[in-house]
This record gives sequence, C-alpha cells and structure tokens, in this order.
Amino acid sequence: MSTNAPAADELTIRRAGPEDREAIITLARASLGWKEGDPNEAFFAWKHDENAFGTSPAWLSVAPDGRIAGLRVFLRWRFRTPQGQTLSAVRAVDTATHPDFQGRGIFTTLTLGALPDLRDDGIDNVFNTPNDKSRPGYLKMGWSQVGRVPVGVRVTSLAAAPRLARSRTAAEMWSVPSTVGADAAEVLADSDAVARLLASLPVPSGISTDRSPEYLQWRYRFEPLRYRAVLLGNKVEDGLLVVRFRRRGAALECAVCEVLVPKGRSARAAVKHLSKHSGADHLIRCGGLSTAKDGFVPAPQLGPILTWKPVARTGVPALGDLDLSLGDVELF
Repeated sequence: MSTNAPAADELTIRRAGPEDREAIITLARASLGWKEGDPNEAFFAWKHDENAFGTSPAWLSVAPDGRIAGLRVFLRWRFRTPQGQTLSAVRAVDTATHPDFQGRGIFTTLTLGALPDLRDDGIDNVFNTPNDKSRPGYLKMGWSQVGRVPVGVRVTSLAAAPRLARSRTAAEMWSVPSTVGADAAEVLADSDAVARLLASLPVPSGISTDRSPEYLQWRYRFEPLRYRAVLLGNKVEDGLLVVRFRRRGAALECAVCEVLVPKGRSARAAVKHLSKHSGADHLIRCGGLSTAKDGFVPAPQLGPILTWKPVARTGVPALGDLDLSLGDVELF
C-alpha cells in the first residue's frame, strides 16, 4: 500500500459515467487479475453495456487527486413470479480496489453506498453467489443467505466417475471448444421461433429469470464462452438445451445452462445424446431431485450459495420459492 494514499475519509463516492470507462478498465487490469490474451475487456462490455435488461449501474471511490481508488458494478437482471409479476433486480458482480488503497473498507463503502441510489432507481433486490471468501462480508452488510442452489450431475461413464470425484473445485471460467449441436447465437437469432418456444413452456414453479428472445440472444451470444444449442427436434419450437464445456479440475464438464422444453415434451433424448457424444465426463444442471427423470443425481456440494438483499421490496425468498437455471447463476 502506498504511504501517500489518502485516508479513507478523504475518498468520495460517486456514480460512474461513460467518461470514466478508460479509468475503470485501467483499474480492472491492475486489480482483477486479468490475464494477457483473455477477452476480459470484451466480456466486461458484453455484461455491462449490451445486457438486454439495461446497462449496469456502477459506483466509484475517488481520491482527491482524481485517481480511481475503487469500483463497484451491479449487473441488471429481471425476475418474474409464477403469477406474472416482474421484479427489477441487480446482481452484485465486479468489484475492484486499486492496490494503493487496499485495506480501507472501499468494498463495503461502495456496496452500501450504492443501495440508496438503487432503491431510488426502483431496484427490488440485489442477488449474487459470492464465494467462501467474500460471502461473510456480504452477510455482515445485511445480505441474507438463501441457500445452496440445488444441482444434479449425470456421469457419462464408469471411467469418468473417478475424475469427477477428484474435481471438487470451482469450474474454470472460459469454455473448451465443442462441435456438439450448433452455435447458440445462430440458433437463437430467430426471434419469432424463440418467442413461440417460450410461449409453449410450462409456467415456472417459482421466481425465475424473465426470459425473452432478446434476453436469450444476449445471454448466449458471447463467442469466447462458446455456448452451444442442442435441439430436441428439427426446429427451435421443438425445444432446446443451451450448454457449454469447461474444465472442473481433472474433469471435462458439460454445463447445461438452459433446458427449454415445451409442455408435453422431454429432454431425455437430448441429455442421452450429450452423455454419449459430447466427450464430457459429466453433465451438470440446476434442479436436484427434479432432474432425476433425465438421469441426474443430486450433487449439493457443487451448487453455488445464493445470497439476497432486499432494496425497494421487502422480504427474502426461500430456496424453494426460486426456479433457477444454471445460466442464471453462472459466474459473471
């Protein structure tokens, strides 16, 4: 830490504007561990500028000399209840503190300082899936721990089981290339077909992401994440899975991010195809016991822990009140 850095009470908090982008990217490079060659700047723009739910609000901690000491960004999101009511939300994602200003409580100050503005913006709640290191800080700031999101795993072969057993670690962020199915962005580009598919889906059993063609087209188009779409039939309206492949320790994992299946149809054949032909050691998807019909078994230790902070709307849902996909809780 620089001995010339201002004291914490000399730092000011303000909302970020477009003119701050260059300084924000410089700070992110200095403090977020961005590796040379990784598409981090494009990933940042995809998340925060191109999001179908709107651009991300961000707050800065600024030193008297104008240096950016810290950054806090919230990704816009929207949920829908089974009754059709929408909830305007944000997901607490990127946070960065310049090395010269570490240990000054900037993360807490920025996060709590943003809440009044978020309330004024009509944001109903903040949610996120913090890791073991950062979760205590959120709980101390008033976040509630909803619980571990249930996931199920389907091992593809007896030989793959030991690799999964040795892979009790977080999955890698960037995807492994695959030729399974087709490019998700191309499949989802037909807005009318996607709209017809969405209209044919069963009503979610709980609070879920407010899916639309525009949302799905944004969510699964970032090329470096290499999302693939596996059709259940000959056309989009027959249903589809959105998947990507990533390393989890010694194992190659097929992450089933979306299961979009019309009423009366089953994803079982597509899941079986992935198990036989994808080359993955295992498949993983949200759902726990509800996925047993497709050959998945609960793997509670692999699910992320969800936290929730009411803002404009009071109350914290129970885990059973939510109906989330893996695409909703993937690392952002």
